[in-house]
Amino acid sequence: MALFRIDRESSLPTDEVWRRLTAWERHADVVPLTRIRVRTPPPSGEGTVFVARSGIGRLGFDDVMEVVTWRPVSGDEHGNGGGGLCRLEKRGSFVTGWAEIEVSPRAGAGSTVAWREDLRVRWLPRIFDGVLVAAGRWMFGRAVDELLSAPLPRTRA
Repeated sequence: MALFRIDRESSLPTDEVWRRLTAWERHADVVPLTRIRVRTPPPSGEGTVFVARSGIGRLGFDDVMEVVTWRPVSGDEHGNGGGGLCRLEKRGSFVTGWAEIEVSPRAGAGSTVAWREDLRVRWLPRIFDGVLVAAGRWMFGRAVDELLSAPLPRTRA
């Protein structure tokens, strides 16, 4: 089991952090060699399924994910308020496990993010779990940092 956690603080309000981290298609902008296709109609919620296709040409794999828990942040008119939790189950034939994205208000102003993930790669012996943890922390930590710093166009509700 390659279990890891990434913690970040942001000056952004909780609703904006939630919106940025759960804009699934935008993850392709920050994860190298990856395209994202959402298979279910919007809006996101329990039952949303999306596929991250990583690789070059035919050399690649699909990371199929389903949202199994969806508790979006609840906020005031300034975007501040209660936290949110999203849990994804990885249902691919190559990558399995789960990921949780938790967004909470930070004392004073802003938000905290806890990204927890249990990443498993089929046929990869457990002796490589340490390498997988280090790679996951680096890749997903970088992705979270970029998603929180890059401007995201507003969409109409």
